[in-house]
Amino acid sequence: MIAVALLVVIGLVALPYFDALGFIIRAADLPGTAATMAAWRANAFTRDAEITVPTRSGAIPGRFFRPSRQTRRTLLLIPGVHRDGINESRLVGLAEDLAATGYGVLTVAAPDLQRFKITPQVTDTIEDAVKWTSEQPQFRTDGKIGIVGISFSGGLSIVAAGRESIRDRVAFVMSFGGHGDLARAMHYLTTGEVLGDLEKAKKSSAVLGADHVGVHPPHDYGLAVTLLNLADRVVPPDQVAALSKGIDGFLLASSLAVTDPPKAIPVFEAMKAYQQTLPEPSKTYMQYVNDRAVDKLGPILSPVADALKDHPAMPSLSPERATPPTAPIFLLHGVDDNVIPSMETVLLAEHLKGKARVEGLLSGLITHAEVNRTATSTEVWRLAKFWRDIMKY
Repeated sequence: MIAVALLVVIGLVALPYFDALGFIIRAADLPGTAATMAAWRANAFTRDAEITVPTRSGAIPGRFFRPSRQTRRTLLLIPGVHRDGINESRLVGLAEDLAATGYGVLTVAAPDLQRFKITPQVTDTIEDAVKWTSEQPQFRTDGKIGIVGISFSGGLSIVAAGRESIRDRVAFVMSFGGHGDLARAMHYLTTGEVLGDLEKAKKSSAVLGADHVGVHPPHDYGLAVTLLNLADRVVPPDQVAALSKGIDGFLLASSLAVTDPPKAIPVFEAMKAYQQTLPEPSKTYMQYVNDRAVDKLGPILSPVADALKDHPAMPSLSPERATPPTAPIFLLHGVDDNVIPSMETVLLAEHLKGKARVEGLLSGLITHAEVNRTATSTEVWRLAKFWRDIMKY
């Protein structure tokens, strides 16, 4: 009897780790025995019909992924800058993997982020979506909602979670590849440099599970997003709309290059032709975008981006300048991310020490907000343990 009781106790302790490990195996699409193990504890789930979520800026679409046996709370899952919003294939895959782990998952997308715009309205939208979701009987468990924000919505989710109207309704908030300070992130995207006390941050990085912190040349996609957000500051007013249209087309092609490469080719070619129709200086800037000329476009945008560091909107766009949530904060980042550098997570974790409950992980299994690197057993275990800690809330 003692042996049986001991086995039951061990099983109860071990099962949550199996669930966390199973989630990581599904998210990383690991084959063979690992996939078989992950399937053992996976929940069946369904996708509900699209619903409407009210916000102060208007109704936005949402979709609920409903596990057949919901064993955990409802999560609000929010994509980053991407035209497809809740239909973005990687977001859908993540929602399915979370639902298979027993979470109810409601996906919503801020309209501005679908237009590649990083604005205070995005933070407001997240706040409103959390408040509404926590009030719906079909979604609430104990009245608290978990928040998972991807890329730029990660940092904005932390800001929203600290606001008075919802701070008691948030079970936890997770930033997946997000930023700590938007002005600092924009400085990186335009220069390749990370500001801050880097020596202190590098010492802290070991605590986050990394033996190094990657600071790489910035990705041209992130710089194109930066230009789109700064267009009204670098070209005459009568050129803003036309330049923005061209950048939007390039970003669409860049997204297609990941999900459907053959469809991306004609869009890239169309943007090169469109470039020729623009007046100067928009024509030159669009050429730099099309040529992925980070070395030429970055120096133009750098002083403009840096001038925004004291902009009055920055507290609504930067976790390091906002009131921290009372709920636990989880920070997950790909160690070699070159859209938002992993140093953003290191510096944010440093800033939050003593101010909030925070846990972070830098992972070599992740690129930018996506689990898609070749896995080692150590990396898989670290990521599984991180998710196990999240699952406690």
